[in-house]
Amino acid sequence: MNFPVRLAINGYGRIGRCVLRALQESGRGDYYQVVLVNEPSDLDSMAYLTRFDSTHGIFPGDVSAEDGHLRINGQKIRVTHADSPEAVDWRAEGVDYLLECSGQYGSREGLMRFVGAGCPRVLVSQPANSAQDVDATIVHGVNHESLHGGETIVSAASCTTNAIVPVLDLLDRAYGIRHALLTTLHSVMNDQPLIDGYHHRDLRRTRSAMQSIVPVSTGLAQGVERLLPNLAGKVQAKAIRVPIHNVSAIDMVLNLRENEGADAINALMRDATEIVPGLLDYSDNPHASIDFNHNPHSAIVDGSQTRTNGDGFANLFIWFDNEWGFANRMLDVLDCWVGKREQGGAAARR
Repeated sequence: MNFPVRLAINGYGRIGRCVLRALQESGRGDYYQVVLVNEPSDLDSMAYLTRFDSTHGIFPGDVSAEDGHLRINGQKIRVTHADSPEAVDWRAEGVDYLLECSGQYGSREGLMRFVGAGCPRVLVSQPANSAQDVDATIVHGVNHESLHGGETIVSAASCTTNAIVPVLDLLDRAYGIRHALLTTLHSVMNDQPLIDGYHHRDLRRTRSAMQSIVPVSTGLAQGVERLLPNLAGKVQAKAIRVPIHNVSAIDMVLNLRENEGADAINALMRDATEIVPGLLDYSDNPHASIDFNHNPHSAIVDGSQTRTNGDGFANLFIWFDNEWGFANRMLDVLDCWVGKREQGGAAARR
């Protein structure tokens, strides 16, 4: 493959914009070039929301809109406003990888529409409907080495799965997990209204996002089991939306096979930060959620909140930026996928 790798983004909402910004802030400009963005909204709004972001601040570079293109730091990106994969001429831009960030496609049938329309490989910003709907579901730092480069559709899982699976994997390998109960405290999302309204079939989600703590359904337990099949039947999860704009947390209650104190568990977490740099972090400072806004790690273990009772029970608290951390993990998965494909091509040429 020739560099830079040509990328397209479908869906330019919170994750789509964070992915483009993360490409700029991470210094990957020599390796990737975004050549097309498909988003139903108008171009001027897209440029404005790229430049001015209430959560992550002003874009660290130049942003403008001109003649059907976004211009980012001097580079022109073609913009289309189609409502279906087939309505975009992806082939004309020579797209190598599509980053599907709209959240609207979870089945293989739906995702293959992009392939049929000219995107040879698709990286999805959400879990697929089932494991069989994608060629691989990847949590970077846990199973990214399983990529071989020949995949067509890959899922980067979810922000919560990326936050919790590396921690559960470490604890299960070290001590064995009998059971786990996970409670996600998640910042508000755009499927909630600002004021009460007819907004969702889940009646709780008809309530004002900024006035209440709102329990919602979650597929986190199934996502964990998809990545860590040895924990099948051992994990339960629930989720609660809380009225903040960004940064979420997971409260973990574990029944471990081995009795370990809080100090030993925290030492394991501290040491793990060196295994895959940039993936996990650890702190025992007295934190509030705002401290982790724009934090690129998948998870930050708050050692000040670790508790044990001597009977195999442990309680850990994990912070994560559900937007920025996940956007950076998508790019890590992309890096690995491209690298494995390059290795495969080199081997074939030999």
